[in-house]
Amino acid sequence: MFSIARSALRPSLARGLAASASRSYLHTLPALPYAYNALEPHISEAIMKLHHDKHHQAYVTGLNTAEESYAKAPSVKDQIALQAALKFNGGGHINHSLFWKNLAPVNEDGGKLESGALKSAIERDFGSVEDFKKKFNTTTAAIQGSGWGWLGYNSATKKLEIVTTANQDPLLSHTPIIGIDIWEHAFYLQYHNVKADYLTAIWNVINFKEAEKRFAEATI
Repeated sequence: MFSIARSALRPSLARGLAASASRSYLHTLPALPYAYNALEPHISEAIMKLHHDKHHQAYVTGLNTAEESYAKAPSVKDQIALQAALKFNGGGHINHSLFWKNLAPVNEDGGKLESGALKSAIERDFGSVEDFKKKFNTTTAAIQGSGWGWLGYNSATKKLEIVTTANQDPLLSHTPIIGIDIWEHAFYLQYHNVKADYLTAIWNVINFKEAEKRFAEATI
């Protein structure tokens, strides 16, 4: 009787395992750690709703679709054909998940860089915090088309470096400390085609506490 009962459970167990396996590669949109209007006047509520709810959600949906297709692909050739979708949507999900944590409202110390290891490293590698911001903005504004500007930690040189990536490519050569989205959807509703104004404003809401934590983890 026990063996019959156990056998009867096997189909449902198999279905449960299959469902669990199919869920293992499903990604979800992370909630913002602050209200949509919390970054105003530097980043508008309208931009945050569009950027988070529409654009980031599209990357999550695209990544899930690409991973499901990859799992079902009948050949290596078919899997290779999916690499571009995995890279674009996976990078978009990784980059934006970092970006939301990368920002903080002014009343929660957004834009405030306290004395500490990160500030000392910035001053060492760029001369001053203001010189760093100027160089970062100049380098990032020069991106042709869409991409990201990064402050990254180079584990080989033990230095902070400014790096850019195209489209939604994630930063793989360095540990990301700060990342700024330079796609038009990140600023156009408010700043139109003036990237420089967006890049100047965003430093008022950069979460330097989060950046400090990433830097500490990278330099352990």
